[in-house]
Amino acid sequence: MSAPSAPRTVHPSDTPVATDSGPAPRRSTDWRLRFVALSLIWGFSFLLIKVGTDGYAPFQVTFGRLLSGTAVLAAAMAVRRERLPRSGRTWGHLFVAAFLLNALPFSLFAYAELTIPSTLAGICNATSPLWGMALSLVALSEDRPTRRRVAGLGLGFIGVLTVLGVWQGFSGLDFTGTAMALLASLSYPVGWIYVRRTLAGSGSSALALTGSQLFVATLQLALVTPLFTSAPDRFPLLPTLAVFTLGALGTGLAVLLQYGLVEEVGPTTAQMVTYFIPVIATAAGVAVLGERLTWNTPVGALVVLAGAALTQSRTRTSAGTSRRVAGRRPFTRD
Repeated sequence: MSAPSAPRTVHPSDTPVATDSGPAPRRSTDWRLRFVALSLIWGFSFLLIKVGTDGYAPFQVTFGRLLSGTAVLAAAMAVRRERLPRSGRTWGHLFVAAFLLNALPFSLFAYAELTIPSTLAGICNATSPLWGMALSLVALSEDRPTRRRVAGLGLGFIGVLTVLGVWQGFSGLDFTGTAMALLASLSYPVGWIYVRRTLAGSGSSALALTGSQLFVATLQLALVTPLFTSAPDRFPLLPTLAVFTLGALGTGLAVLLQYGLVEEVGPTTAQMVTYFIPVIATAAGVAVLGERLTWNTPVGALVVLAGAALTQSRTRTSAGTSRRVAGRRPFTRD
């Protein structure tokens, strides 16, 4: 659950961007409503994970999420008559992408929220742009460091330390759960960079690639889940609804919303959803779940978001370069 930019820091459902050679997409007034809806869906995803783990094992939450999300995208692909990729090489790359962008981070967040509040998980997710910027400096030749972006990386690091309460010696913080959430946020940009290097120009549409990726991730969890969990002997209503909603809305419908937003208003505007996710996740965790909030959590989150915003900023020249190569980028940020 992240969003597009330099290194395309978006949710694992990013979509291709129109090149400058074609006509500019027509903007409509309702894109703002869809932007708000996407922010709310992804912001509440961490609350839904927490509720889901109250009744199911983390792998079961992830499997149910992927299964219902894949069903939504399969229906959308059927309506639009999208074809699945035919190349075996493409499916091989999708296997790796599915692991890095779906199976691994979704499972890590589910395990993390066994011991950390959903508010902290949402804030950890907001570090994805920071990880992405750091990785892109060494992995992507078109992304060059600037003083502003390096300053943003340093500012974001200070924000993370503030959230974690470093001056208190991380007192009261579950280290394992927090590390899992941070590792999940790191997995996203690793996956995005891999996708940019391997699936650009595959010939398949963004929707077909994303739907296929979720299908592969579902198969991965179908194989892994029985090895670490036993079949549930009951299906509690609230956790079951949470898992279904998490998948159908947070992983299925959200992909379609993001797909349409990037096509209509471009990745720069669409990526701004990233900065609303931790705010909504924090508000939801406190208001609905009654999670405790200390001053350093919201303050640190704001610093993280400010640093992330700086890492995404570009000069006019680099922005123009980004637009020229945008048409070669594939679909890919819970």
